[in-house]
Amino acid sequence: MERRLAAIVCADVAGYSRMMGTDEAGTHAAFKAHRSAIHPIILNHGGRVVKNTGDGFLLEFPSIVGATEAAIAMQTLMAERNDHLPADRAMQFRLGIHMGDVIADEDEVFGDDVNIAVRLESVASPGGFAISAKAYKEASKHLTVPLVDGGNHRFKNIKDPVGIWTWTPEGAPTRVPEAKEALSRTAIVGVLPFANLSDAQDEYFSDGLTEDLIHALSLQSFYRVLSRNSTFAFKGKNASTRLIAREIDATYLIQGSVRRAGAKIRVTAELIAPETGEQLWTGRYDRDIGDFFAMQDEITTSLSAAIATEIVRAEASAPARLTTDVTAWDRFLKGLSHYYRQTKEDLSAAVDLFREAIAVDPKLSIAHAYLATIQIQSIQFGWVKGTREMWSEAMSLAETSVRLDPRSSFAFSILSWAHAMEGHDEAAMDAAKRAVALNPYDMGARGVLGICHFVIGEHRQAIELFSMAAQRDNSDPRYQWAALNAFSHYLVHQYDATLSWAREQLYVNPHHMQALAIRAAALAQLGRTGEAIEATDVLMGNYPTLNVDRHLRNFHWKRPEDLAHYREGLLKAGVPLGKLTLVQSDVKRAAES
Repeated sequence: MERRLAAIVCADVAGYSRMMGTDEAGTHAAFKAHRSAIHPIILNHGGRVVKNTGDGFLLEFPSIVGATEAAIAMQTLMAERNDHLPADRAMQFRLGIHMGDVIADEDEVFGDDVNIAVRLESVASPGGFAISAKAYKEASKHLTVPLVDGGNHRFKNIKDPVGIWTWTPEGAPTRVPEAKEALSRTAIVGVLPFANLSDAQDEYFSDGLTEDLIHALSLQSFYRVLSRNSTFAFKGKNASTRLIAREIDATYLIQGSVRRAGAKIRVTAELIAPETGEQLWTGRYDRDIGDFFAMQDEITTSLSAAIATEIVRAEASAPARLTTDVTAWDRFLKGLSHYYRQTKEDLSAAVDLFREAIAVDPKLSIAHAYLATIQIQSIQFGWVKGTREMWSEAMSLAETSVRLDPRSSFAFSILSWAHAMEGHDEAAMDAAKRAVALNPYDMGARGVLGICHFVIGEHRQAIELFSMAAQRDNSDPRYQWAALNAFSHYLVHQYDATLSWAREQLYVNPHHMQALAIRAAALAQLGRTGEAIEATDVLMGNYPTLNVDRHLRNFHWKRPEDLAHYREGLLKAGVPLGKLTLVQSDVKRAAES
């Protein structure tokens, strides 16, 4: 292996998969003919073909000036060759150009600078090229065509932002504004037709499941989902996910398979980031056929709940998008990345970023909804004092979110949650039912409906809804299903179950105030005196100013007996009644007697 300085040009054909789908043999022949025609240009500028791919090629040049001049000459020749062809048969290359240190091994080249050229190709206009600012600086004084400054861009798996300049043949539309918009847009999701691995007669089930999943995911407001027509065009086609994603402009792709054996169905699915090929999530569902439509609906619900959460998580963890124009969505996504870390410091950082997003775009509904969520959670976690001003702001944010996006089940869920925490039982139930009606596949909405049943004392219904949400959507930090289950089981005197659910919540967040408190109360009710004292010590060690009176001020449960039951457990566990409590607890008296 050796290292050397080189200029790299990466090329692919825009719309290649569509053209192959229409005329496979003709497209392949045309591609080979175009490639042969431009080959002399590559050689005349001192370049060489490193490798050919299905829809493009990778070139190496000893000089960045030679590489850029070759790119201009190639695209000029391609424009001439396309000029006499119908629009649906015109073949346009996109080129990415970069220079830097590469590793050469046999006839291949590797390294970050090669990867940057590949990423630049993805933002080039069809018929044009995108060149890194580093390479442009070296080549600009020798160029005879004007380039457009595209600003800084952040690419996946590339550590630092890359400045880009673009060129498009005269008369063709420039892609620079579109490229900037694409870097700050919401995610686009494509659901590919699920493969039928059984008899042909079962094809209807795999197609039906795909269509149901498209519908279920489309009810989410966080991202856009492509229609059936966009993705079913690739059914039975042997095209790479990277090519498909580029053809339909998808950020994420979902693909899967269905296999039937007797009275059982197995469905597998995966969520992938096609540009890198990374598998973000995979799931398998084995079900008895039984009531066929009920089974299909149950699988769809499970799939959509899992996938929707993972898409949000993937977007939150994506590298920051650095552009010359910071958008509200950029601020929101950065805030979301902090929110998913679930620490006091990160939630505080998320609050600042969500406020920035709202300042940039006051109409961004989802930022209002997440900010309301953090306000409520920060109070429940014991990280801030629940003042009247904070509760009022949370309610106002939730109401604004619904007004801005009346089709969002998440917005109505947060509004319902805010009403429930304030003791507005009827308003909470109305908003929760609206959320479920807007998106029956949204497990968060189902769980919030459970909160409405919980606060009015209908604990069996609450347990059923919390458990359903926990089974299908247990990794979403917006909802604390384990803590809610712990409370609902406590209020029906199932203290062992309370401890199990509290333990689950504390695995995720060991400082969760409500989980620590309900654990101490349950241990005291079980008569496990020593453990109750230890649990209370942990609770008070984390929240030394906590007392029962202050804690219960944030609980607006409808049934007085529920509040009395919880209060009793806390006092038995030794949690101070108020600021100046001097009375020794029942638990400590029992332990010391």
